[in-house]
Amino acid sequence: MLSFFKKKVDVKTEPTFNYGSIVVDMHSHVLPGIDDGAQNPQESVQLIKRMMALGIKKVIATPHIMVDYYRNTSETINAALAILKEELIKEQIDIVVEAAAEHYFDETFETLVDEDKLMIMGDNYVLFEFSFISTPPNLTEVVQKLLSKKYKPILAHPERYSYMSIEQLKKLRDWGVSLQINTISLTGYYGKDTKKMAETLIDMQMVDFIGSDMHHLKHADALKQALNVPYLEKILFDYPLKNIMLQ
Repeated sequence: MLSFFKKKVDVKTEPTFNYGSIVVDMHSHVLPGIDDGAQNPQESVQLIKRMMALGIKKVIATPHIMVDYYRNTSETINAALAILKEELIKEQIDIVVEAAAEHYFDETFETLVDEDKLMIMGDNYVLFEFSFISTPPNLTEVVQKLLSKKYKPILAHPERYSYMSIEQLKKLRDWGVSLQINTISLTGYYGKDTKKMAETLIDMQMVDFIGSDMHHLKHADALKQALNVPYLEKILFDYPLKNIMLQ
């Protein structure tokens, strides 16, 4: 049935600021062909161009390391980084790109910690993620082990773990785990509950890093859209984010 009413178009003005103040995007999947992000160097370049247009001056690529899906190692990650850098030179694109990883907290993560085979960024920071179903049973032991080895753990997108409460996340942070929210969570990209949790974490000053978690062009569109969100302006200008420490 045809409607006689047209949906009102929400016209957004161009944002008056960008991501230049954080300098570094420290969570993305822009390395070509090694996980569910960019599938070839051309896609990688497209994503990086979009990030640069929004003020990002340095990209730390963090491909998945997951035993059941993406069995990446330092060798496969550094090889993909070399391919990307070659493509950037070819395209005459001048930006610093480094590589670490988003480690999945599966049965092999503790082994990587034990063997010091983690892909780190900056001053010994380690990015890791949980299952979207439940926390790992050995969480306490592995976090303690990370800290004892002088690693600085960062939990990726805590706002997306629906089973975790603010109290649980606060406890993790009190142990010494930094929290990184996905910028696009603030747009409602992952749903209203995730958006609300991200806002609550900001209100409680529990966010240490923000990242794009860039996989594809839809994420790039959402990253630009986020610049119209009041909570993003709040976290970019009235907040002690640590991204700049990774430059």
